[in-house]
Amino acid sequence: MTWRSPLALVREALRGQRAREKDLRNLVSNLPYEGLEKEKQPNRYFRGNAIKTTKYTLLFFIPMNLFEQFHRLANIYFVGLAILNFVPVVNAFQPEVALIPICVILALTALKDAWEDFRRYQSDRKLNNTPCFIYSRKEKQFVERRWKDVRVGDFVRVVCNEIVPADLLLLHTSDPNGVCHIETANLDGETNLKQRRVMSGLCISDPEFEPESFDSLVVCEKPNNNLNHFKCYAEKPDKEKVGAGIESLLLRGCKVRNTDHAVGFVVYAGHETKSMLNNNGPRYKRSKLERKLNIDVIFCVILLFTMCLVGAVGHFLWLQSLPGVPPYLVPDSNGHLDSPSLSGFYMFFTMIILLQVLIPISLYVSIELVKIGQIFFITHDIDLYDEETDSRMQCKSLNITEDLGQIEYIFSDKTGTLTENKMVFRRCSIMGTEYPHKENAIRLTVLEEPESEEDVIFNQRPQTAKTGWSLDAEETNPENKQHHHASRRKSKVAGNAQSDVAFSSPLSLLQMAELLGVSDEHIHFGSALRLCL
Repeated sequence: MTWRSPLALVREALRGQRAREKDLRNLVSNLPYEGLEKEKQPNRYFRGNAIKTTKYTLLFFIPMNLFEQFHRLANIYFVGLAILNFVPVVNAFQPEVALIPICVILALTALKDAWEDFRRYQSDRKLNNTPCFIYSRKEKQFVERRWKDVRVGDFVRVVCNEIVPADLLLLHTSDPNGVCHIETANLDGETNLKQRRVMSGLCISDPEFEPESFDSLVVCEKPNNNLNHFKCYAEKPDKEKVGAGIESLLLRGCKVRNTDHAVGFVVYAGHETKSMLNNNGPRYKRSKLERKLNIDVIFCVILLFTMCLVGAVGHFLWLQSLPGVPPYLVPDSNGHLDSPSLSGFYMFFTMIILLQVLIPISLYVSIELVKIGQIFFITHDIDLYDEETDSRMQCKSLNITEDLGQIEYIFSDKTGTLTENKMVFRRCSIMGTEYPHKENAIRLTVLEEPESEEDVIFNQRPQTAKTGWSLDAEETNPENKQHHHASRRKSKVAGNAQSDVAFSSPLSLLQMAELLGVSDEHIHFGSALRLCL
């Protein structure tokens, strides 16, 4: 490796930043440049595929973790009291003793956060070392590499039931129609399969696809977090341009289904993929209990300051009311006593130290110990162990274990996924005559559904046919109105008891045939067919 001056490194970094910030990116295949130095790689300015989701580093762990812990107002309060104890004029206890409780709290929380971040590091390491297949020009075939070795411009081969390592522009599939089925449950939770199609007019989809024959220039947009939008085009050597959209993009984190294999060209890798751009990174989560305690600490501090102010004012008034100097007031080395106003000022801070038990530090020590014990019991619960996968419950966020089971919102999905959408024939009414289905009616009456409009219609008694109809006759018949209102008050059970004719019975078929004008031949044929079935 040749030595490079710091100015050259800064210039190279600025050039790479400008290349990444462009609205359009020009990507070429890495195969002609395989084995060359990084400075000669055309896609060297774009990020690699290795990811890092940890929050801390070894160098900045202590300051960053203390900054996060000081979001808890009680920690600021206890640290302030410990510092106040080091002032000789107002101290009430040994300063070293006052540091022990707050140091225990900060150390327990720091160890818990360090363990949580170490598990993120292990997860990142496992993901970055996941095997995949990258085409090698020297080997003339796809060779096994790691996810962290994938670069923009590589050709990656993904087989069935395998997760896509980076955002790939689909060039070839084993399907003769150029279709690849993917499952995006890791991105949007949808388990139904989605289709992705090969970029048309660019590569010939045959079993002998050769990545070395790809000599087009891929021009795509700058990385963004929109999972449903993608624009790019490929420019052939003869200057012909072929466009592609989201239907030809395999997103990182998707799983290939019902497709033997697929080959894609890497357009985005690592933290520039759409899935990683939607990941806001780790954040310090605070439980409801911690947020509520912050509010309670504010009120306790206000009450504490009020009590200390009353004590300081009382001390000032008491010193002023003394006729002389009492013998228990010891002067300083020069033989001078502090004035009443200065003594009252010192008494204010002394009272803060004396009344510090108003906010018990032991409460926070107990909370941290209870959290550690709760995490231990959750991870070692035998009822939460899965024998098939040999895995147990994992607490990925150790700060919000007390929120487990505290339900605040309930989201319900559409009824098609929760119930069975099945249409069951119940009954029908033709010319005022009801034709129910006995078996289905008995099964549905068990549900005891409330009376609806259809019950009102079906429970009406059949009326005789009228030769004529007039508006005056309808309005001047009060008996019909009373009978209509009475029928609405009948229960559904009474209506079902009145209707004892099944829709599938021969009598109902004859009655319906007479009403609909069907011939006897069709009736006998339908009855025979029903008996055969």
